[in-house]
Amino acid sequence: MQIIDKIYIDGEFVTPHGDELFDLFNPATEQVIGRVRLADAQDARDAIAAAKRAFPAFSRTDKRERIDMLKRMHEAVVAKEDELYEAITEEYGAPVSRGRWMARHASNVLLEATKVLKDYAFTRRAGTAEVVMQPLGVAGLITPWNSDAGFICGKLAAALAAGCTAVVKPSEMSAIQTHIVTEALHEAGLPAGVFNIVTGRGDTAGAQISSHPDVAKLSFTGSTAVGKSILRTGAETLKRVTLELGGKSPVIVLDDADFDHAVPLAIQAGFMNSGQACIAGTRILVPGQRLAEFERRVREEVARTQAGDPRDPRTSVGPMVSENQWERVQRYIRIGIDEGARLIAGGEGRPEGIDAGWFVRPTVFSDVTNDMTIAREEIFGPVLSIISYRDIDEAIAIANDTNYGLQAYVFSEDERRARWVAAHIEAGRVLINTLAHEPAAPFGGFKQSGIGREYGTFGLEAFLEPKAVVAAF
Repeated sequence: MQIIDKIYIDGEFVTPHGDELFDLFNPATEQVIGRVRLADAQDARDAIAAAKRAFPAFSRTDKRERIDMLKRMHEAVVAKEDELYEAITEEYGAPVSRGRWMARHASNVLLEATKVLKDYAFTRRAGTAEVVMQPLGVAGLITPWNSDAGFICGKLAAALAAGCTAVVKPSEMSAIQTHIVTEALHEAGLPAGVFNIVTGRGDTAGAQISSHPDVAKLSFTGSTAVGKSILRTGAETLKRVTLELGGKSPVIVLDDADFDHAVPLAIQAGFMNSGQACIAGTRILVPGQRLAEFERRVREEVARTQAGDPRDPRTSVGPMVSENQWERVQRYIRIGIDEGARLIAGGEGRPEGIDAGWFVRPTVFSDVTNDMTIAREEIFGPVLSIISYRDIDEAIAIANDTNYGLQAYVFSEDERRARWVAAHIEAGRVLINTLAHEPAAPFGGFKQSGIGREYGTFGLEAFLEPKAVVAAF
């Protein structure tokens, strides 16, 4: 059993002031594999104070210095990739292919930040004025459990590239992964206080970061409900806030789509990260005249989708992260049945032959209407809804009839039609005939999927404030 009893403040691993112990589980076995001592509000205040002390000197560093720091961080995280991958598999239950991608993503985001920073102009002209993009100050970065290392490194990369110092509050459920990342970042040799990492609960450490007057910027990824609370708290001191929240992403299959291509990608879009993804394509919109054919192909594809041991290379759907999450998904499956949706794959309980672990049967409903609970609320598990439509106008209306607007997918053999549909979708990112990630493109949501953008130049500028200087000489 791994005991994690240190947090990272002012360039050192220190014992938390908080004394609460939290059990860490292997979700594939339901066994306790570790315990973490959680940071509390006092630890958060200490971390904020360290970041505040470090800010004046760090904010004056030039691009070359920050690029060098980010490259050292990248190299240090790369060196820990295998160890991080093992932690992702054991503590989170990510299948082999996903876990390896997640481990590499953590280092890649640091390298991508160097590319953005290299070409970024911090000073520019606007008429007679000189406009300087100035770092905001101390950044509070609050990250979730479904891609722990990637979110820590991605938010930290943008904050440091901008010249901000940071306090990171990761999920307590990912403490083993966080500890490995923290060790790597420490080995990169950044000045003390530039980044601080305090693993604790949202209602203690997180609440202190959200409310503290010395925090100028908040960046949060998580649920819409918590995001709203953070926004309300941050408003008291007019903090700049970036929120990347929930989603109920539509997958629009046009009537000319090639099902050999579209069906496997639609299922992958829905079941990615074992369904525990804010960008999961959970509402599949299919033309009514091709519904029966689509359902048949979906049954075949889901039958080939293995849920189970994350270490088996054939597995593509691993366990839910916790018992609470498993129960949540089971409840939504029951709701779907009770509301009259028709199961065409999966259902309640664990997959056949699995007696332990928080595994969910990959589940697909059809005959879903867009007013059903399973079509309205984010489930965060491998549960998909097929909704039929008459024509493109109705498909777009259904796709946009949601409180969310994070990501969308369009499948068509006609590029002009596909781009026309994409232009009418209310979402921060639309993927056409692909599931590819573009790190240079902005990422974030419309409506209740969030505020602001991450990645690329847009993500960098979220940590900067423009200052105009107008001179008479």
